[in-house]
Amino acid sequence: MRATPKQPALDEVSKRIIELLQEDGRRPYAEIGRAVGLSEAAARQRVQRMTEAGIIQIVAVTDPMQLGFHRMSMIGIRVSGDPRTIAEELTRITELAYVVVTLGTFDILVEAVCESDEHLIDLIATRIRTIAGVTHTESLLYAGLYKDLYNWGTR
Repeated sequence: MRATPKQPALDEVSKRIIELLQEDGRRPYAEIGRAVGLSEAAARQRVQRMTEAGIIQIVAVTDPMQLGFHRMSMIGIRVSGDPRTIAEELTRITELAYVVVTLGTFDILVEAVCESDEHLIDLIATRIRTIAGVTHTESLLYAGLYKDLYNWGTR
């Protein structure tokens, strides 16, 4: 999801719907409605509104290794100029699953999901480092993925 202006505060019912979907994204609307005191149709409408507003996405979370993506890496990028412009350009690279502008050692952090070391080298050398304004990259190769959850709840 891209950075967007602050969304209006969610009520407790919407937060509970999000938590239920984080537990099981395939949970039926009738079950969600019962859990939060809404009809099935009202629960469906709430989920649709939150999806259209960009508050939630309902997707299948996969294990990259089992799909043939054997090289994952977090890449720190330093840039000259406005990092937001370069971050926007990076979002068009399909191998990058995560793109954020930071205020630390690196201007941008990206997560790359690649098939092999050669694929990662090619991605960095020919597609990231060639972007105007990119001055430095540093790769942190994943040696093992121990936790990758999306059920942190709501606050």
